[in-house]
Amino acid sequence: MEDTTQPLRIEGLVKNYGSLQAVRGIDLTVRPGEVFGFVGPNGAGKSTTIRCILDLLRPTAGQIRVFGRDPRNDGAQLRERMAYVPGELRLPERMTARHFLQSIGHLRSRFARDRIEELGARFKLDLDRNIRHLSSGNRRKVSVLSAFLTDADLLILDEPTAGLDPLMQHEFIGLVRERRAAGATVFLSSHILSEVQSVADRLAVLRSGKIVVEGTVSEVRGLARQRVEVWFETDVPPALASLPGIGDAQLEGRRFTAVLTGSARPLIDALAGQPIASILIDEPDLEEAFLGLYEEPAS
Repeated sequence: MEDTTQPLRIEGLVKNYGSLQAVRGIDLTVRPGEVFGFVGPNGAGKSTTIRCILDLLRPTAGQIRVFGRDPRNDGAQLRERMAYVPGELRLPERMTARHFLQSIGHLRSRFARDRIEELGARFKLDLDRNIRHLSSGNRRKVSVLSAFLTDADLLILDEPTAGLDPLMQHEFIGLVRERRAAGATVFLSSHILSEVQSVADRLAVLRSGKIVVEGTVSEVRGLARQRVEVWFETDVPPALASLPGIGDAQLEGRRFTAVLTGSARPLIDALAGQPIASILIDEPDLEEAFLGLYEEPAS
């Protein structure tokens, strides 16, 4: 008997487009009341997976269950419990943002129409402007509000902050935390690791249609590689090259560069009290961040 409390379970998901394998056997379980990050570079298969969950695409193989139900057979019942922010926006051009959000409220029984004004102000959105005159960032705000004004049990968000400025991204993260505190489950897809790690309880990293690592944020972050550059006021201490987690170290006069894997604590401790001129730890590209997990490119 299927567990109707489990928001999402995927087993052996495969999706082919002709000879192209976009998704190559995904297994994952999302627990009630958690924020689950679904992370990977563009083209990794994140949106294809989400469209299969929503029954916008039919899987080639595998099984999907949302609250114990099959989206293919029980889509109408499930849509009342779900909200979706698509990666590619298609909004009605001739409506105002307010009219569009009100129309969503008429279609859904669990929709906080009395909060449209509040959230519009919070996201600095002109609700009375036609959508066709809105910037891409403001269109994104409309889509985000259409999902978060619902009382959905499961929010599925595909690159939801694309086009938002840092202040609005901060507001978005606040909304996610509020919905989690209210008991909702959030499935958050992004190609930006730092965005997901700030709010997710667990996450999975997708590459070339396969999950290459899954776990808590700290577990996954411990596998990521970051580039480090330190400039000293004197010559570089040679001992830095042998610290735990340090690889590809280069000592060139007063400049030290390396690749850091795992915790930065040993490096920070070693640098304490040193005559440092500057230090930079880059947020890595996702392909680079988890390069150490791959013996060779996925085929």
